[in-house]
Amino acid sequence: MTTSTRGTGKVPAVLVLEDGRSFRGRSYGAVGETFGEAVFSTGMTGYQETLTDPSYHRQVVVMTAPHVGNTGVNDEDMESRRIWVSGYVVRDPARVPSNWRSTRSLDEELAAQGVVGICGIDTRALTRHLRERGAMRVGVFSGDAVTDEASMLARVRRAPEMSGADLSAEVATTEPYVVPAVGEKRFTVAAVDLGIKGMTPHRMAERGIEVHVLPATATVEDVYAVDPDGVFFSNGPGDPSTADHAVSVMRAVLERGTPLFGICFGNQILGRALGFGTYKLKYGHRGINQPVQDRTTGKVEVTAHNHGFAVDAPLDKVSDTPYGRAEVSHVCLNDNVVEGLQLLDRPAFSVQYHPEAAAGPHDAAYLFDRFTSLMSTVPMEGQRA
Repeated sequence: MTTSTRGTGKVPAVLVLEDGRSFRGRSYGAVGETFGEAVFSTGMTGYQETLTDPSYHRQVVVMTAPHVGNTGVNDEDMESRRIWVSGYVVRDPARVPSNWRSTRSLDEELAAQGVVGICGIDTRALTRHLRERGAMRVGVFSGDAVTDEASMLARVRRAPEMSGADLSAEVATTEPYVVPAVGEKRFTVAAVDLGIKGMTPHRMAERGIEVHVLPATATVEDVYAVDPDGVFFSNGPGDPSTADHAVSVMRAVLERGTPLFGICFGNQILGRALGFGTYKLKYGHRGINQPVQDRTTGKVEVTAHNHGFAVDAPLDKVSDTPYGRAEVSHVCLNDNVVEGLQLLDRPAFSVQYHPEAAAGPHDAAYLFDRFTSLMSTVPMEGQRA
């Protein structure tokens, strides 16, 4: 079924960046005001997965693809229980969705969930501005929220910054739950939810893994209470420098020698656990077309990304850590950002991107197989020592 967007863009709207630049357009989704960090995503499809990715919490997402919304919204492609973006920016929204799986329009879904957006602006100019000046705070105002630009700019500048933000507990599950293995159960994994996407435990379940998803506040005792063959640390929002609890849990897992896999925020947590620093990227990597090289094989992958922070680790040498030798296993070919880490003396590795690829390419799906192989080869008693 398809539905119209019922008058999208009839209300004037304005987007105001913290450096004073503004863009005038029309409302898209809910009418009102919202604040967050302005970031851009280069994916030409998969907007529903982007909107429901908890890693986008407190961010206003600018879509670089000019035409958005043509496939509508369905109930199958949600990556979490709700939309997490603070605001949404598109150039040319679809007037009527056209897809056999669509049950409602994107505009209607944004409005129903109270997500304030703007359309009809030059998103190419906005993206170029963010590339030159860097990600920054932004406000989107529509309807009665539109006032004089000086007042709107002052409100934007009072909004909290992403640096120093501790957000994982705001998006993670509050109660443990289990995603059962598909077919014969081979392994049990404890997954620490720092903002996990729904497709991630599904990819593990497809490989015979029973996944116990635990809150971000889970302790080491909680992790080992499920008798895991492996431990997983998920993606999530915020500044990794604030994630002291997750770092301490990961260090305890590394001490025991349990196979460990982390993605995105989990990669940054592993970096910190090994003694490396983290830093904020100028405008981050967001989209489904980022080239990464797996240095262990030489293979180049097209990958899905959503991160504004990165690990500060040396690219061209093996580093000594409290848990043995570590090296950078993956690197972004656009800018040499660290995209993966691995320990050489313990069964632990991580990547900065999204191998579950929802939406996106499937080049990196082998990483779940690599995790399964680790659990197959590490003796059980070595995990529990």
